[in-house]
Amino acid sequence: MKRTCTSLMLAGSLLAGGQAMAGDGDLLLWQNNSLTYLYGKDFKVNPAIQQTITFEHADAWKYGDNFLFVDKIFYNGKDDAHSGPNSTYGEFSPRISLGKVLDQKIEFGPIKDVLLAMTYEFGEGDVESYLIGPGFDLAIPGFDYFQLNFYQRHPDGDRPGNNVWQITPVWSYTIPVGDSSVLIDGYMDWVVDNDTNARGDYHANLHFNPQVKYDLGKALNFGAKQLYVGVEYDYWKDKYGIDDTRAFTTNQNVTSFLVKFHF
Repeated sequence: MKRTCTSLMLAGSLLAGGQAMAGDGDLLLWQNNSLTYLYGKDFKVNPAIQQTITFEHADAWKYGDNFLFVDKIFYNGKDDAHSGPNSTYGEFSPRISLGKVLDQKIEFGPIKDVLLAMTYEFGEGDVESYLIGPGFDLAIPGFDYFQLNFYQRHPDGDRPGNNVWQITPVWSYTIPVGDSSVLIDGYMDWVVDNDTNARGDYHANLHFNPQVKYDLGKALNFGAKQLYVGVEYDYWKDKYGIDDTRAFTTNQNVTSFLVKFHF
């Protein structure tokens, strides 16, 4: 199964790369890149004070969409036990649209498309995982977009947490405010299963990570959807699948200041 996931990820990345090499405007529908600065306190498991620089890329193309983010995390005042003063973590998430591949609409009820959803998690240490499952684009009134992805997780190596299911909604909602707007977007990763093997336990966990951002660029006539300021809320129950106990707290509840620039 891990080889299948790896092959599908590679195919998705090659297809995405092929669109750019082809130079065909009909293949690449749109793309967006951004840099975000985050500062927050009271993180759990890792050092409590963190500054993060995040690069994000999103695009839609003829046969699906892609999302990539890479975090560079700096620990203030205390090194992390495993990665030292800083660490890197990222995810690459290609999705292949069945409707676009088959060249026909696949719509029923609130569902406006069905996709093959995949994610590759990577970074420092023993964190690599491959996720695969069905994805759905939903038409929900008021939302800019709403995705609902169901993944089966496959960690690299023999870590616990294999064949457990993860439910990941992703959303965006815009609220007009005076001459500008507030954007509320984010995701939730809900791993619904426990797993135990010779290496230990992996506990069901829930990671809720919305951002609330004011379009400062639009307010200053700098340009809409380019410069945002706001906060990111990070709630993680049983972080990294580690059960929260009195001896070791893994339930995380952090609000971070953010500045985000799109280019």
